[in-house]
Amino acid sequence: MRFLIFLTALLITTSANARCYNQAEFEAEQGLRIHSELMVISLNCQKSTHGYGNLYIQYKDFTRRHQHLIAQYEQVMKNYYSRTGVSNPERAINDLRTSLANKISNDAARMKPNAFCKAYGGRITQALGMSQDKLRRWASTPFAGHPTSRPVCTSG
Repeated sequence: MRFLIFLTALLITTSANARCYNQAEFEAEQGLRIHSELMVISLNCQKSTHGYGNLYIQYKDFTRRHQHLIAQYEQVMKNYYSRTGVSNPERAINDLRTSLANKISNDAARMKPNAFCKAYGGRITQALGMSQDKLRRWASTPFAGHPTSRPVCTSG
């Protein structure tokens, strides 16, 4: 009987945790969102005339500089998808990245290119100047306008 109670509690906990992120998973999705947004900005604004320089080269420098952190974020998400029973975690990461990039691409499509680049172009320069610790703090910060696909688990 104790075993059945334990098993039921475990299943309930596992099921509840599948619907939410721990702090590392939250940071990982946010970090991948930031990286995906920077990619879209760099592609849309690489010929921007707002004094930011070549944003595509800056994006590539950012990616190279933070490649280990980005790979870590992808691994955290792959572990989340595996833990929650997703049959193809790699595909799920690609789908997540596509969804994240599409959100900012929609902003770009609604705005005139010049206005979009003026509004968002500075993010790449800002991100390129960040240390890994500062980038991780940015990725760990909840933003009301950019919720993650799952809420953070609460302990209670």
